[in-house]
Amino acid sequence: MNLILFGPPAAGKGTQAKRLVESRKMVQLSTGDMLRAAIASGSELGKRVAGVMERGELVTDEIVIELIVSRLSEAEASGGAIFDGFPRTLAQAEALDHMLQHRGSGIDLVIRLKVDDQALMDRVAGRFAESGRADDNPESFRVRLDAYNTQTAPLLPYYEAQKKLVEVDGMGSVEAVAASIDKALGASHR
Repeated sequence: MNLILFGPPAAGKGTQAKRLVESRKMVQLSTGDMLRAAIASGSELGKRVAGVMERGELVTDEIVIELIVSRLSEAEASGGAIFDGFPRTLAQAEALDHMLQHRGSGIDLVIRLKVDDQALMDRVAGRFAESGRADDNPESFRVRLDAYNTQTAPLLPYYEAQKKLVEVDGMGSVEAVAASIDKALGASHR
């Protein structure tokens, strides 16, 4: 099964993806984690990515797709992928569909975590105070949230037209959100 967790930054996608990795043995393809790993590596790519993320901008489709392709075999061997933070644009969604079709696969379900923007701002402020992650500072986060709302949210009709979109209230407890996701996953296999 290939699943996309969809929602703005700090909506809880990473938390829910990690839970699914543990419970369903899927592979999480988190572009955020992959980009942070590239930065930590100190590579030339990592240095370029660091500047982009610190400004709160989105990295190019080419970089993100390269990172995703490098992990697809691992996901296929495990029985599925959880795409977290990808796709962000219609071009990325179409590229992902194309990549998966060439591999005899596709996206099975898109789960949208519906959340409140102000609650996300409060969540990020707390997370930044704890971790100090450069991409979680309030100014960068506002840019990322605006980018999501203008560039990524338009993907909803794309997946809705494919009858793959399920919406989940992302403002509940971690456990309540997890239960809603599990229900959606169960319904997609009937």
